[in-house]
Amino acid sequence: MADDFTKSVEDGLKLAKRIYFGKDRSVTPPKPVSMDKSSKSYLPTAPMVYAVIFDPAIVDNPDIPSYQPHVYGRCDPAALIPLQMNGIALEVDCYLDTAFVTLTGSWRVHCVMGSRSCDCRLAVPMGEQGSILGVEVDVPRKSYCTQLITMEENKDMEKASRAGDGGFLKPHIFTLTIPEVDGGSNLSIKVRWSQKLLYHDGQLTLIVPFHFPEYVTPAGKKVSKKEKIQLNVNCGTGMEVLCKTTSHPLKEIRRQVGKLSFSYEAEVLTWSSTDFTFSFSVPSSHIHGSVLLQSPSVHDVDQREMFCLYLFPGNQQTGKVFRKEVVFVVDISGSMRGKLLEDTKNALSAALSKLDPKDSFSIIAFNGEIFIFSSSVQLATKEAIENAIQWISMNFIAGGDTNILLPMNKAMELFSHSPGSIPIIFLITDGSVEDERHICDVMTSYLTNEESIHPRIYTFGIGLYCNHYFLKMLAMIGRGHYDAAYDANSIELRVERLFTRASSTVLANITIDDLEDLDDFEVYPSHMPDLSSESVWTVSGRYKGNFPDTIQARGIFADLNNFVTDLKVQKAKEIPLDRVLAKQQIGWLTAQAWFSENKQLEEKIAEMSIQTGVISEYTRMILLETQRGAQGSEPGRVQEPPKTMEYQRPVVDSKVQKIILLQSLGVGFGNVNATAENYPPGSEEVKLPEAAEIFVKAASNCCAKMCGYCCCMCCIRMCTRMNDQCAIVLTQLCSALAILGCFSCAELCCSGQEGG
Repeated sequence: MADDFTKSVEDGLKLAKRIYFGKDRSVTPPKPVSMDKSSKSYLPTAPMVYAVIFDPAIVDNPDIPSYQPHVYGRCDPAALIPLQMNGIALEVDCYLDTAFVTLTGSWRVHCVMGSRSCDCRLAVPMGEQGSILGVEVDVPRKSYCTQLITMEENKDMEKASRAGDGGFLKPHIFTLTIPEVDGGSNLSIKVRWSQKLLYHDGQLTLIVPFHFPEYVTPAGKKVSKKEKIQLNVNCGTGMEVLCKTTSHPLKEIRRQVGKLSFSYEAEVLTWSSTDFTFSFSVPSSHIHGSVLLQSPSVHDVDQREMFCLYLFPGNQQTGKVFRKEVVFVVDISGSMRGKLLEDTKNALSAALSKLDPKDSFSIIAFNGEIFIFSSSVQLATKEAIENAIQWISMNFIAGGDTNILLPMNKAMELFSHSPGSIPIIFLITDGSVEDERHICDVMTSYLTNEESIHPRIYTFGIGLYCNHYFLKMLAMIGRGHYDAAYDANSIELRVERLFTRASSTVLANITIDDLEDLDDFEVYPSHMPDLSSESVWTVSGRYKGNFPDTIQARGIFADLNNFVTDLKVQKAKEIPLDRVLAKQQIGWLTAQAWFSENKQLEEKIAEMSIQTGVISEYTRMILLETQRGAQGSEPGRVQEPPKTMEYQRPVVDSKVQKIILLQSLGVGFGNVNATAENYPPGSEEVKLPEAAEIFVKAASNCCAKMCGYCCCMCCIRMCTRMNDQCAIVLTQLCSALAILGCFSCAELCCSGQEGG
């Protein structure tokens, strides 16, 4: 999809050269784009809107017709012409390690005749672990807004609605199509999403995609171009917040304990050419944190009180991390062939090179069988790592099916359990298997043994054919962490980040005291992970009763000394805990719902998703179109849960609103059949081209007469795996059979006429 998108943008930029901007010297057309750039340069690096052009004849300046020669034919696929942007405003609210981004912009359909219309496609790149929350669009005579509905409502609406484009171009790029926008008109768009802040060396860093290409700058020097940024930071710590770096010239407008506010507004000649970044720290040399409480709204599906417990690792540059015993369990089944396996090998080699000489490791490659580097973990000496990299190059050959339980059982046998070290299983897979719940049960049995530090399980999923909720559940059982690369190009980066997190544990076996008197207590995740120097540690949950004023957090340091600290409990007056925690809680609860097959929990997740705007596996996003001036209609607005969550579920009025169903935005629960067939992630079932379908239909009667036991379609699918020479021979054979089939049909027709 990304390749098709970039090709369409390239075609659109070529079409845009037809547009005439006039002879006025103050009007300067956008600079032409060099076509020798990498196709990646055409993927959006900031929110963009494109005119979807099927008929190139409609491309023209809506204000100054160029009267260029008529263009015949159609664009298939459609060309995408980037629209010129008239204004942009960015508002970011940061709470703990989560940011809520609201972007408001105005674009003009500058490339379509005033008498014609076209669809417009919105593309929104988001930052780290971005999650789309809502979109609202205003155009002349119509408005649009997104909304989440349950799967039951989805079944009812499918009959009365039409299908629309919308989904993820790449894991971090959300797209949405706005239908039939008149040439020369303006689009006002507001987009909201959430994303995570990166934590490294005691600093939190916000990165928002805000790099606009030159060709979205309006063609006219006299056109006002205003750029705005508003940033609010609330760390919730009650400690001083220090600003470190910023990409744009922000002006401080407020400073309080634990809070900062900045703004930036300017008339610009060209739009921002760099992402918006902001880094800050909460200086402390030791582990510190707090507990935040919030009461539910009257419309909350769960009426228990909410809490969030967080720990900052502090400046741990001089702190000691745990020694590790790591067993890398890597999928080398047939679906991993090609780039997937090469990138995985590179990521694994990089991880091995980062091991400390005091660490120990081993490697298990698996498909239907297992291949073991060493019968027990061995010290990560330079020689051992070189041998391991050589072993990887010789034994990582993609092929065979997928069996995850066998290597996981074997990995548990390799640990030496030496004092002061953390055993870690680091699982990488791209597939689903039928016994995933049984695997979770087996791993749980291993982790109930009486040991000071149980083995940790870190899981990494590749593509959409693996069951990411199984991997999340497995990581939760093993007190580890989970991550994924839905895009093959991000495997190395994401594996590196996850392994860095696993390698930097500074506090293990974390427990919370003084909560025994609470009723109906529930915590997410149910097995508390370790604290890493590379991330903020958070757990959250629900309860009934009176929460104590202070609680104690306990753990074990790498030198096996005990850690105890008192955490102050306070009301989250200015932090919307329900929104901050929504994505994390929905993820954990979905994993539990999958594991327990609990329908009531699925319904609860759907309600949480609708209340907070966070997409889930049990909700579907729709686009509501409202005609201006229709009786009973109001301008469409996305349902934005306010910070207090005093929120009522919206009602769709089908009499004044049209419903457009968008594609499912969830990642699903894996695909066992695709794994069994060794389809690589991102591939689809092979579809026959139109010409081949014609040949097959024409030849079907003849084939049936020649071989009544052979499935023609199966033969064609089988032959798609042949080389080019075989394909040519097959085509010639099908052509001959088609001619015979036509003769046979002609004979039947003639005999029928004679008989008549």
